[in-house]
Amino acid sequence: MSIRLGIVGLGKIARDQHLGAIEATGGIELVAVASRNATLDGVASFNDIQDLLSSDTEIDAVSLCTPPQGRFEQARAAIEAGKHVMLEKPPGATLSEVHALEALAKEKGVTLFATWHSREAAAVEPTRALLAQRTIRSVAVEWKEDVRHWHPGQAWIWEPGGLGVFDPGINALSIVTRIMPVPFHLVRSDLFFPENRAAPIAASLVFEAVGGMAVTAEFDWRQTGPQTWDIRIDTEEGPVVVTHGGSRLTVDGEQRMVEEDREYRNLYKHFVQLVGEGRSDADFSPLVHVADAFLLGRRHAVEPFED
Repeated sequence: MSIRLGIVGLGKIARDQHLGAIEATGGIELVAVASRNATLDGVASFNDIQDLLSSDTEIDAVSLCTPPQGRFEQARAAIEAGKHVMLEKPPGATLSEVHALEALAKEKGVTLFATWHSREAAAVEPTRALLAQRTIRSVAVEWKEDVRHWHPGQAWIWEPGGLGVFDPGINALSIVTRIMPVPFHLVRSDLFFPENRAAPIAASLVFEAVGGMAVTAEFDWRQTGPQTWDIRIDTEEGPVVVTHGGSRLTVDGEQRMVEEDREYRNLYKHFVQLVGEGRSDADFSPLVHVADAFLLGRRHAVEPFED
């Protein structure tokens, strides 16, 4: 029997990624949506998650595609109703709330899946396996894109809890935390805030790994033209470069792969497996690094941002 799924939040990310991925994945079926501003033909539609949970529509799980602010109450309501929960990234607005959800899911015996779609990009697992066999000297992340293209009119992303440039930057951190064979921690953070916004538009980070190895990251939301989503790893055996958000891998100057985007299909396939096995997958390490960036962040004011 397929998992009967309800999507909460029918915005850009749900329409661009989730709907097609659900349709292409066996073992799961979309039966309901809850959204203040949108409905979907062919499935039951509700104004919010409370209306959905109190209705006669039978669901087994929910996928939360809403902004991180306020998502805790939605996830808690679903878990307390005995539903499995899949969280769009970032999993929440604070560390304490996501750990509370993890504990509640365990208590209620349901699956909690904190997703990191960039970890499902084609080059990530091959890079992880490769780096386990090499000696890393340094890692440099460059993640720069145009916020007006990817997040037009999304005011929530500039508010506290919306993460600002860390909304895309956390994708890079999700990859690096997956491929690195050793842990690393933040030692310096410079955050660049538009004068009229509560979240940063750019960030410059320096991490240190075991043995003093440097990991640097440059995030910027002001890049127009071609977008940059690159991770460059210098190893004693030669350079390893992951580009295009994790979908392409170059090793020692030779391109290894160019793959189509299957990130969200992989996420839903994994969710089906987790539910079937009665397990959760809740790795919050990328969010930990973002929280550290704000804790250690030196604030720099830059020109106002107007959408």
